[in-house]
Amino acid sequence: MQVHDWQMIVAEYGPLVWRTAYRLLGNHADTADCFQETFVAALELSRRQPVRNVAGLLVRLATTRAIDRLRQKGRDERHQAAESDCDPIVSKGDPAEGAQAQELVQQLREAIGELPAQEAKVFCLRYLNEMSYRQIARELSIGINAVGVALFRAKAKLRQALGAVPMDEGDPQRDASRWGAQDEVRHEKT
Repeated sequence: MQVHDWQMIVAEYGPLVWRTAYRLLGNHADTADCFQETFVAALELSRRQPVRNVAGLLVRLATTRAIDRLRQKGRDERHQAAESDCDPIVSKGDPAEGAQAQELVQQLREAIGELPAQEAKVFCLRYLNEMSYRQIARELSIGINAVGVALFRAKAKLRQALGAVPMDEGDPQRDASRWGAQDEVRHEKT
């Protein structure tokens, strides 16, 4: 049986888990909850099976917990909006650029929360945690090509959700090369 010093693990990997969750959630209260849930889940998992890569496990768990929290938050906000007749109060003192950037960040968080679970995980692990295709494939127990496909689909759905590029029935080969998906998959295989 594998024994871990969880106090040392929290001290060593706590900042990584915090950054992972905070990038997705953007507020301290939700991040703190996610942080705690991540370490509790890792502890429970380590009691059932050996853990080879503690850092990878913690990043994957933090990402999954943060995405789940985004989804719940989206459902709660839609429910509250349906019950409320009041418009949200917008601060007039913020600069326009800051407000637009904050709105875009919020839209991205909501769009990530709407992605299928696998696509959301792959997107977050790649772009928020800067993991390679190979690392993602290993952490999620999927093939490198599956990582590329999930990432391509996630980016297409996020572009559509953010109004950047309409999804059409265009040439997938052209689209994949335009967004670098094929080049990254080829590079990761070598």
